[in-house]
Amino acid sequence: MIKKWFKNIGPGTLVAAAFIGPGTVTLCTLAGVNFGFSLLWAMVISIAATIVLQEMAARLGIISQKGLSEVIREEIQNPYIKQFLIILILIAIVIGNSLYEAGNISGGVLGIETVVGKKVIAFGSISINLISILIGGIAFVLLYVGNYKFLEKILVSMVLLMSISFLVTAILTKPNLVNVFKGMFIPQLPENGLLTVIGLIGTTVVPYNLFLHASLVKEKWKNASDLPLARKDTMISIVLGGVVSFAIIIAAAAIPSTQIQNVSDLAVGLEPLYGTASKYLLAIGLFAAGITSAITAPLAAAYVVKGSLGWDVSLKNRKFRMVWASILILGILFSSLGVKPIQIIKIAQIANGLLLPLIAGILVWVMNSKKILGNYTNTKTQNFIGLCILAFSIFLGLKSILKVINVF
Repeated sequence: MIKKWFKNIGPGTLVAAAFIGPGTVTLCTLAGVNFGFSLLWAMVISIAATIVLQEMAARLGIISQKGLSEVIREEIQNPYIKQFLIILILIAIVIGNSLYEAGNISGGVLGIETVVGKKVIAFGSISINLISILIGGIAFVLLYVGNYKFLEKILVSMVLLMSISFLVTAILTKPNLVNVFKGMFIPQLPENGLLTVIGLIGTTVVPYNLFLHASLVKEKWKNASDLPLARKDTMISIVLGGVVSFAIIIAAAAIPSTQIQNVSDLAVGLEPLYGTASKYLLAIGLFAAGITSAITAPLAAAYVVKGSLGWDVSLKNRKFRMVWASILILGILFSSLGVKPIQIIKIAQIANGLLLPLIAGILVWVMNSKKILGNYTNTKTQNFIGLCILAFSIFLGLKSILKVINVF
């Protein structure tokens, strides 16, 4: 039974691995510390929206046997609109993922440093974090192998490890289950909670995951008869990712302190209350979150470039490897040297704020094309839910942009 489940699960777990990165972990930590269980409902909405959009991406990949960026390049006829979209996507995904990669690697570093302390070498005024290089090296080796099944097994294992680590930590805090369920199903918005709600949704419904999922499912499944397996994989994996987010919020809610800024602080804060085990469990979970996202962010960028530029190449092709290697190397440099390119990050956030509603809109449009999907187009219910998500993503994108340019 378990062996069969492992055989059929796959691309969805990579999507979960991508959205449960250090940024999500940190945001969930702050949500729990600052607002207790009161924002758990935002995660319920986030997970539901993610399942709907990722199911569409998976269905597109299996039926058309094309990635989302390939469909955009081939199906949009107006050359100016096509060129604008491709440029915007490349800027947002490639530049954005380079910067997020630094955060992913830094998150993995925090996990290890919680246990072993800092490992830094100084060359004059320049300090290099050795753990950043170690994590980047692990990600490089796993990506360079270029075998999808091998990569899938590694990431599935890491996601399960991460899930168990955070879930056990949450259980150790002995939360009030009645209050947990109230937080999940009775929406409330505490003072100053709006941006945290937007952040929780924005870190779960990730634009590059729509590209990644559509590209990955065709590595595993080739026929419409595989759709039930893909849907089950998507639902189980994303719910599992949601459980991780819930567990982090619940664990963080147990600490009555506003001095906690990330999950590494949370690990230290939990230790005197719940024992040394909680510290190590959180450290392992953060390391797993960092390493899984450090693999998926460069991989997603390479798939986007491949589809946008029309490359017919495999994971082992030199051009494909050059894209993910560039993203990974930039991430290692930013992380190991502590570089904080604020202006570039702002540009990347603005681009991604625009990208989510844009890609969600294109995805819903594509999912109604008989030419591409035949009898597997969206139902009226799927379109309604998709349009609701689109409307909210426009609101989310505007709020993100206004926040970045200090208008909000």
